[in-house]
Amino acid sequence: MNSSRQGYLFAILAIVIFGIQDGISKHLGGLYPPVFITFMRYIAFGAFVLVISARAPGGIREAARTRRPLLQWFRGVLLAVQIIVAIYCFTRVGLIQSQAIFAGAPIFVALLSMPVLGEKVGWRRWLAILIGLAGVMILLDPVRVWAASGTAGWTALLPVLGAFLLAIYGIATRLASQTDSARTSFFYTGVPGVVVMALIGPFFWVWPDPQGWFWIGLLCITGMSSHFLLIKAYAVLDAVAVQPISYLQLVAGGVIGVFVFGEALGLNLIVGALIVVASGVFTVWREHVVSQRRRQQVLAEAREPEISAGPLQP
Repeated sequence: MNSSRQGYLFAILAIVIFGIQDGISKHLGGLYPPVFITFMRYIAFGAFVLVISARAPGGIREAARTRRPLLQWFRGVLLAVQIIVAIYCFTRVGLIQSQAIFAGAPIFVALLSMPVLGEKVGWRRWLAILIGLAGVMILLDPVRVWAASGTAGWTALLPVLGAFLLAIYGIATRLASQTDSARTSFFYTGVPGVVVMALIGPFFWVWPDPQGWFWIGLLCITGMSSHFLLIKAYAVLDAVAVQPISYLQLVAGGVIGVFVFGEALGLNLIVGALIVVASGVFTVWREHVVSQRRRQQVLAEAREPEISAGPLQP
C-alpha cells in the first residue's frame, strides 16, 4: 500500500473514531457534568501530547517554544470550552443535529477570515457562505425554535455557538501557524486545556461507578487513537484532502444517533446537512485554490529579478 492510500486509510479511521467518541460523550453527558467529562478527556489527551512532544527532536522544551504565547494559550483554552459546549449539545440537542451544525464551522471561518486575517473573499466563496448559512437555518428549523418556550428554544441554538467557537479556534490556529511550527501548535492544543481543566474540573467531580469508569476509559482511548491516526494522515496528505473525509463523522454520528440513541432523522436534518457539507467542502477547496495561486504568484515574482538580470558574464 502506497503512502497516499495509507494516509486516506488513517484519515477515515480517525474520523470514524471521532464519531464514536462523540457517541460516548453523549452517553456520558447524560450521567455526569460536561466539565467533568472534559476534565477526564484532557488528563489522557494531555499525557498523549506530552509523550508525542517528548519523543520528537528537541523534546518538550522545543515544542513549547512559541513566539505568540498568549495566542497559543487562547486557542488551547478555547478548544476546551468548545468541547464542553459540544458535550452539552450532544446531550440536550441531539448528536445528529449538533454534528451537522458543527460541520458548518468552515463557513464561519471564511466569514471571520475577512476582518481578522484580512483575506479577500470572492463571489464564489460568498455564494458558498450564503448557501451554507441557509443549510444551518434548515438544520435549526426556526419555526420549531420559535415555538419552543423558555430554555428549550435557546438550547436549540447552542450548536451554532459550538460551530462559532470552532471557527474562532480555526482562525487562531491560522494566526499561530504564521510564526509557530505545527509541532508547537499541537503542544498548545493540549497543555492549556489540561491546566484550565485541572483548576475547574475538581469542582465538578463525580465518582463514577465501575461502568462509568469503563466508558470514561474508552472515551480517552478513542481520543488518543483518533488524534494519533489523524497525525499519521496529515504526515502524507494535505489538509484539503483530509477535510472532505472529515464529513464522514456525520455518517458515523448519524448511525450512532439513530440506532443507539433512537434519534429521529428528519428531512430538515438530511437536507440541511447535505447543504452544509457541500458548501463547506467547496469553501475549503476554494481557499486551497486561492492560496496555491497566491503562492505561485509569490514564487514568480521572486524569480523575475533573476530572469531580468540575464546570464552572468565571466
